[in-house]
Amino acid sequence: MEKQNLPNSTLVLVLGILSILGCCFYGIPGLILAIVGLIFASKATKLYQSNPDLYEGYGNVKAGKIMAIISLVLSIIFILLIVWAIVYFGFETLQNEELLRERLEELQQS
Repeated sequence: MEKQNLPNSTLVLVLGILSILGCCFYGIPGLILAIVGLIFASKATKLYQSNPDLYEGYGNVKAGKIMAIISLVLSIIFILLIVWAIVYFGFETLQNEELLRERLEELQQS
């Protein structure tokens, strides 16, 4: 019997790669793509574990899942960093370059 390619194995890998790239865009795209990638990886893993002799391409699913987990953690850290900056400095300070520079100098001196 010939092995079939695991459904969505390539999609999980692509979503894992794109989610890592999405971390650079304020974390939101990376977070969304990582969650979608983990959902597809979970479904593909269950399908593979039900009959491993029938499918191939599980390596793509594992690699995509690992990248999605890394991206999820990085996106959450980045989003928390942005929220902290808004809470600590204030939204008006972040929009005013001179005021932000003053606050950063105060932060360095203390």
